[in-house]
Amino acid sequence: MKIYLDVVIIINFIFDLILLMSVNYILRRNTSLKRLLLSSLIGSITLFIMFIKLNIILIMIYKVIVAIIMLLAAFGYKDFNYFKKNITYFYLVSMLMGGGIYFLNSQFSYTNNGLVFTNNGLQVSYSIILIISLIIYFKYIVSFKGFKNNYSNYYKCKIYFNEDCFIVVNAFLDTGNKLVDPYTLKSIILIDRNKIKDIKVDKPIYVPYNSLNNHGLLECIKALRLEIDGKTYNKFLVGISKQNFFMDGIDCIINSKIMEGLK
Repeated sequence: MKIYLDVVIIINFIFDLILLMSVNYILRRNTSLKRLLLSSLIGSITLFIMFIKLNIILIMIYKVIVAIIMLLAAFGYKDFNYFKKNITYFYLVSMLMGGGIYFLNSQFSYTNNGLVFTNNGLQVSYSIILIISLIIYFKYIVSFKGFKNNYSNYYKCKIYFNEDCFIVVNAFLDTGNKLVDPYTLKSIILIDRNKIKDIKVDKPIYVPYNSLNNHGLLECIKALRLEIDGKTYNKFLVGISKQNFFMDGIDCIINSKIMEGLK
C-alpha cells in the first residue's frame, strides 16, 4: 500500500486549520487568520516525527507538547485559565471531529492500520471522507444557535489614540458598567493597564467614581475613537484598571451606551 506523504500533510493541515478555526469561533478569540495558518503549519510539519518508532507514552507526551505549541502560536498566553479553556475546547472539538470522521469511514467500509486505509466497499478516498466530515462539522458549528453564554458579549475592538497609534483588544460588553465622566458626560471604558504601557499619552484625567464597595478617582486618558465591527464611537475616555478583570481573555470592558452610540 502506497502512502502519499504530501496528501497526508495537506489533509492534516486542513484538519488542524478547521479545528483551530472552530476553537477560535466558539471562544471568540478573534485571532488573525495568519496565526491560525501558522499554527496549522506547525502541526503539519511536526507530523514527520510520527514515522519514528516511539512507545505509546512518548507519543502521548509528544502530541500534548505539539498541541500546546499550536495553541500558543494561535492564541498566545494571557493567563492559566485562558490557556486551560483553549486546550480543553481544542481536545473536545478534536474528539467531535474525529468521531465524525470515524462514522463516515465506517459507513464507507474503510479499515485502517495507522496511516494506511484500506477500502472494503465503495471506492471513495479517505481525503474525500475527511473533507466531507469537516464541512459537515464546520457547518454545525456555524449554525449552532443554541450556544448562549457570556462569549456572545465578546467583541474585537480597535482603540485609536491618534491616526498612527492604536491597539487591538478583546472587549466584554458589561451592561452593568455605567461609568461616565460627570463633567464631560463621556462614557468610560476600562482597559488593562498592561495593554497601554507603551502608549505615550498627554496629562491624565482623574474622574470620580462610586461602586458598590469602593469609591475614589479613576485615572483616564483621552482617545480619538473606538472601532467595533466597522463602526466607530468617539465620545469616551479610557479608564486605566489597576486590577485584573479575571475574565477569560478580556483586556477591556465596555458598556451598552457605547454599543448604542456606534455609527
